Amino acid sequence: MSNNKIVFAQLNPISGDVEYNKNKAIEYIKRAKAEKAGLIIFPELFLIGYPIGDILTRYPSLLKQTQKALDEVKKHSDNISILIGYPQINKDKIGKPYYNSVSLIKDGEIKKTVRKTLLANYSEHNDYRYFEPYFKEQNRIFELNGVKYGIIICEDGWNDFDFFCKNLYNIDPVQEIADKIDCLICLASSCTRAKKEQLKHNMMKFVSKKYKIKYIYVNQVGANDELIYDGLSRIYDENGEIIARAKAFEEDFFVVDDFKGKINPLPTGLEKTLDSQKEFSLDYEADLDRTYQSIILSIKEYFSKNGIKRAVLGLSGGLDSTICATLLADAIGNKNVIGVSMPSKITSSESKNDAKELAQNLGINFLEIPIKQECDVISNKFSDVFKKIDLPRYQASYTNDNIQARLRATILWGISNEFESTIPIATSDKSELYMGYATINGDMSGGFAPITDVVKTKLFALARWMNENRLIKNSIPISIIKKPPGAELAINPETGKPLLAEEALMPYEFLDEIIWRLENFSQSIDNMMEEKFLYETKHQIDEKTKLMWLNKFFKRLNRAIYKWYIAPIGPIVDSRSINKQEFKQPVVSNIDYK
Repeated sequence: MSNNKIVFAQLNPISGDVEYNKNKAIEYIKRAKAEKAGLIIFPELFLIGYPIGDILTRYPSLLKQTQKALDEVKKHSDNISILIGYPQINKDKIGKPYYNSVSLIKDGEIKKTVRKTLLANYSEHNDYRYFEPYFKEQNRIFELNGVKYGIIICEDGWNDFDFFCKNLYNIDPVQEIADKIDCLICLASSCTRAKKEQLKHNMMKFVSKKYKIKYIYVNQVGANDELIYDGLSRIYDENGEIIARAKAFEEDFFVVDDFKGKINPLPTGLEKTLDSQKEFSLDYEADLDRTYQSIILSIKEYFSKNGIKRAVLGLSGGLDSTICATLLADAIGNKNVIGVSMPSKITSSESKNDAKELAQNLGINFLEIPIKQECDVISNKFSDVFKKIDLPRYQASYTNDNIQARLRATILWGISNEFESTIPIATSDKSELYMGYATINGDMSGGFAPITDVVKTKLFALARWMNENRLIKNSIPISIIKKPPGAELAINPETGKPLLAEEALMPYEFLDEIIWRLENFSQSIDNMMEEKFLYETKHQIDEKTKLMWLNKFFKRLNRAIYKWYIAPIGPIVDSRSINKQEFKQPVVSNIDYK
């Protein structure tokens, strides 16, 4: 093979901002030409930006903008070949209005256009809502400098019949061309999730080794609402070995010369777990760096792309608000974070001190606004109102608990309304959202929810990891990490102390394994009763207690579903999620979870 210099344009497009994406493409094309590269490859749907949502169908003028941008890209294609993705109109009378297309451009002309065949329509993907799959015969192959390349678009490469136990589609576009090419090129917009890198790596390694071909994968980077793209574009050789890999979680003008290039590292821990098995574990170490970088990127992108500069959040002295404050300080700068301690009559002095110490350690803005008097005024007002309503009442209500949470949210929204480009942060975690252990218009209220897809046991691990790995170490007071979680909204009548979360729910170690088993294996109550939980290897519990916890989980889950739809946008970082971008269960449903 002759010398080949290729540029991977691992870029961060903005959905719907065709002008910005086009200018970025032209900038990289000029740089590639200066490098005397023969080919530059952009991610899937780069000119329009991915994810695409309903913007194409609602604003069809974007198609005209995209075509104009494509024409401008053509003008810069002298002495270089360009592979770039964009939406294309389906001119047939049957089918969805658009194709997900990639064109090969050279010397001012489109030499070839390939349309996506396999359209992902699961988890966070909803491509079939807008695009028509292209099953007609098409020529995916082109030759450059003596090398025969084949073109696929993201999901087209996810259907190898020998790799997957169960396939979603009855055709494999790779199989159709593999014996005719030297190198496969995949233009992708593939999100990062727990265990996703392991699956992606092993699949691409398998395919390249199976067909004895090189495998080029060019992925976008950045974040858009709930979705996070990690980049990590790469090449595998004919033996399935990595021979070049772009950076993780940042844009990269990545040059590969004669199929050789730098092998940038994966997030810490992923490399040693590429062949790990799917099982529940409290050893989150291998995924903490990826989780941290994912959420940091998500916060940065959500704020910058929406023109938001500052965040305000309640600091309770508990784990969830502590993690959120630390992530925000790292993502947008500590001077752009306002932490507010809002103690009530139930708030312990330890919690107040922990909140203040955290704020000092992080260097964020800090206020203490007591709410005891305001809570009493509202509670007394409610008592007068309730006496006038002749209806059955709860023997034990959550009214006073929720007054505290909602008053705190009102204060945070007031600060955000008063100070420019500021939004409040919702601090609920995944474990508590599953159980409905969060207050609508209280701790669930905000413009962004950083930890909505992180379970509590992983948050404890993340806190310890950040103390060891942030530039300023040990910013999180150890007293917060050791403290049993609790909202400090009510008193436990049995102890006379603030009610702890595990007293109201169950041990988090057990709770988080229920979530994991439900999301990864779709197990029912009966299935889980037959399984030995990790918690059971350390603690002796009888079947009656186990069944009681399982029943409590699913009963509370049923009542919590409507809250999931109200929760603000938050990044998807786990392998499965209840984020509304991915999972939809009717609020009005009656399921026998046994």
